[in-house]
Amino acid sequence: MGSSDEKVVAVIMVGGPTKGTRFRPLSLNIPKPLFPLAGQPMVHHPISACKKIPNLAQIYLVGFYEEREFALYVSSISNELKVPVRYLREDKPHGSAGCLYNFRDIIMEDSPSQIFLLNCDVCCSFPLPEMLEAHRKYGGMGTILVSKFGELVADPVTNEVLHYTERPETFVSDRINCGVYVFTPDIFAAIQDVSRHRKDSANLRRVSSFEALQSATKSLPSDFVRLDQDILTPLAGKKQLYTYETMDFWEQIKTPGMSLKCSGLYLHQFSFTSPHLLASGDGTKSATIVGDVYIHPSAKIHPSSKIGPNVSISANARVGAGARLINCIVLDDVEIKENAVVIHSIVGWKSSIGKWSRVQAEGEYNAKLGITILGESVTVEDEVVVIKSIVLPNKTLNVSVQEEIIL
Repeated sequence: MGSSDEKVVAVIMVGGPTKGTRFRPLSLNIPKPLFPLAGQPMVHHPISACKKIPNLAQIYLVGFYEEREFALYVSSISNELKVPVRYLREDKPHGSAGCLYNFRDIIMEDSPSQIFLLNCDVCCSFPLPEMLEAHRKYGGMGTILVSKFGELVADPVTNEVLHYTERPETFVSDRINCGVYVFTPDIFAAIQDVSRHRKDSANLRRVSSFEALQSATKSLPSDFVRLDQDILTPLAGKKQLYTYETMDFWEQIKTPGMSLKCSGLYLHQFSFTSPHLLASGDGTKSATIVGDVYIHPSAKIHPSSKIGPNVSISANARVGAGARLINCIVLDDVEIKENAVVIHSIVGWKSSIGKWSRVQAEGEYNAKLGITILGESVTVEDEVVVIKSIVLPNKTLNVSVQEEIIL
């Protein structure tokens, strides 16, 4: 059991340019963690959740992006939330646990008793204070946030993790690792043990040049330590690893389709946690709003348009008379002209959709062409229909297309 004044830090893993390839063409313009979901950058949601952790001393973002790509956001979010946020850039891949160890001296500067570790590309309600309370009661080294169906088996009474398998090919249990953890600083010793063991094994293999050749492709660098395989799996069943189950929503944000789904999940969460962020209107003096909708204050929406449900409209966007928007993300500086329709789509920065045009899909979030995506500065001319297609930046469409990827 920890005392109430013990300090806590949070580490959010944001990945890097090579990690966001499945997020193209949207990640061509902006680091994936800064892509807006429900009007806020993806990483904003876990950061704002961390703000609710008692005695939070610092939030660290760890990734491969250039520091300049995060400098402005880190500065603004630190001022907004009144919590120190710092970006730490990895010089080379160290693995999900190795990156934690690589920055251990910085992370431990505030002498925290608990360390949260979160993946940036997970979408959930982040019940972090409740998870921390449970973690302290368990008295183990780590606690994993879990949801239904997955890869780990836990004791139904104590919630101890008894068996852990990353990405099982057969059914193992009904609980899945949500990519949110809290550890004691003992995690650093566990990572160091793996690293030392790997280094010792590498030295032993040098006995025979033939053996070294055989194992060269199999062995990992000693400072590359994976959280799932190298740390969590060995800890299972040793009264060191426990679970905290969330009954709320949980998704991974690996693709643009899932970002649209998760934007809707966050918008719905706002209706309970931050209703002031959601738009309202009945079509008299402002647009008719249906369901959960976010509209940036600088956006200009015609009163005769109808917006929602699950729509997020970013800065300086313009929506014309009679336009209809359903389940879509509209990014900065987009113009949607009179009587245009946008359904199950993401409309990229500075794009334009002409009068009486339709941009739509079927909303199958995991399908390759389940949503329509317009990259930056795409022009859809008047009376053109774009269905279940992906259009890369700087293209002009003057004919209708269906189920196409336009390079």
